[in-house]
Amino acid sequence: MAETFWFDGKWTDEAPKLIGPADHAFWLASVTFDGARAIHRRVPDLDRHMQRAIRSARNFGLEPTIDAPALIRLAGEGIKRFGPDAELYIKPVFYGAGAGHHLSDTTTQFTLHIFEAPLPSNGFSATMSPLRRPAPTVAPTNAKAACLYPNSDRATREARSRGFDEAVMRDLNDNIAEFAFANIMMAKDGKVFTPQDNGCYLAGITRKRILQLLNDAGVSASEKRLTVADLQEADEIWETGNFAKITPCTRFEDRSLNAGPLYAKARKLYFDWAETVHLD
Repeated sequence: MAETFWFDGKWTDEAPKLIGPADHAFWLASVTFDGARAIHRRVPDLDRHMQRAIRSARNFGLEPTIDAPALIRLAGEGIKRFGPDAELYIKPVFYGAGAGHHLSDTTTQFTLHIFEAPLPSNGFSATMSPLRRPAPTVAPTNAKAACLYPNSDRATREARSRGFDEAVMRDLNDNIAEFAFANIMMAKDGKVFTPQDNGCYLAGITRKRILQLLNDAGVSASEKRLTVADLQEADEIWETGNFAKITPCTRFEDRSLNAGPLYAKARKLYFDWAETVHLD
């Protein structure tokens, strides 16, 4: 089985038909989601991802009819529909169903999509994007909202048109924010830094976990205002995020980088910790 879905009170292996062109979600993008991982029945931070899924929906203005504990239990059910060695992506989705210009005219619907997705492991190249992350006053940046991601895709397509794999995005004040689809970390002189959480991007769950693991292991890892010059002078750069967890940037602009010792330590710490988080 490659994928499974929970919708309307039951599991199905066929993609359900959720909305039509008159629904608010289709017309005006009232969709929030989250992503968690199951790796050989290990479920790193599954609880935090499902809790954030509920929080994102509420921050957006949706009204989930399922709570976080029930969502965690449901995700566990879905994971067990796959074999014990599966590498899975777990995606709860909330959306506004019903016609009308205003979210208040809709009802909040829910589906859970779980599918096989092997963990990427290769390094990647990155370049600065001319596109920016929005300020909290102009977009729902306190939610993992689908409407934020077309700009990420635009940035990635522009970077790839110039021969790079990924894009680095800034906020409106020229601070480094993150990669187009993942958070960013860098190492310099034995210390690890990640951009300050200023509300213009989603400071991720995997990001927070890796900061904690590094600090617990005696490595200085902290938030800091970062600029393009900081990345240009970095000893190491890597991304953190739910889909790939932690992968190295091996070229930034015209400069080659190694998957260095602090990246290697962060990766080992994370996956050693993840081995301890078993599905009940």
